[in-house]
Amino acid sequence: MLKKYRYDGSEKFHSKKTSTKETSLCKDRKKAEKKMAENNAEIDLLQQKLYAEKKEGLIVLFQAMDAAGKDGTITHVLQCLSPHGVYEAAFKVPSATELAHDYLWRIHEKVPAKGEIAIFNRSQYEDVLIGKVKELYKGQAHSDRIDLDKVIDYRYEDIRYFEEYLYRNNIRTIKIFLNVSKKEQAKRFLSRIEEPEKNWKFSASDVEEREYWDAYQDAFEDAINHTATKHSPWYVVPADHKWYMRYVVSEIILDTLKDMDPKYPVVTEERMAQFHSLKEQLQEESK
Repeated sequence: MLKKYRYDGSEKFHSKKTSTKETSLCKDRKKAEKKMAENNAEIDLLQQKLYAEKKEGLIVLFQAMDAAGKDGTITHVLQCLSPHGVYEAAFKVPSATELAHDYLWRIHEKVPAKGEIAIFNRSQYEDVLIGKVKELYKGQAHSDRIDLDKVIDYRYEDIRYFEEYLYRNNIRTIKIFLNVSKKEQAKRFLSRIEEPEKNWKFSASDVEEREYWDAYQDAFEDAINHTATKHSPWYVVPADHKWYMRYVVSEIILDTLKDMDPKYPVVTEERMAQFHSLKEQLQEESK
């Protein structure tokens, strides 16, 4: 079912050929919302088992253009999760301390422990998206031995190896690109201007960034095609209809957790015998 949105390196992603508004998995909004609620209940149970078992960790990584709906999707899809073992990491403009380290340093700091789920709101991919479009790497300190013409290619390679390293250490990564159209983005920016309760979300720089729209689309296409692997796939989700986007994201997370198949730890006979003894003691003390 999710195969049409999944990129694992076996085929190329072409941004200009990919629909941002199709709803092929569920064309009815009410049905999609009902299915998402059912998915969330399953996700909640599987997350509890994941936390109890502590064998694998999971990173759910979101990338998108502005106004695609990252924050809303994280809220609506993942609000079902227990606060135990789940946290969000938002990667904004790097601080001076972060820039003084390698670019993956701030990412590795937020990698979840086994049993945990980390939600990445933006990620290491900022360094091959805005970092590529604005050529930010040219203004950062480099030794003379670094070929600036190859920095982005090196970073694609770094990221692939980093995600493979995590996978080999029982941390899975699923990467979700919320694919919104330029026309729909304009509508959402307008609503931020026209609706007072949304004014705080709007910045003039948001419109300025639209001048780089095509460059960003090319950057997303290149990043996905260079880093999509079987152990760390990309999912390109149509984002023009928020209700559909959120439903599909719930399917992706549920599908991944089902594949991880976490289970509550089995209690040994020795521990059960100990429980029995302690139960008798507590029953006596409670009289």
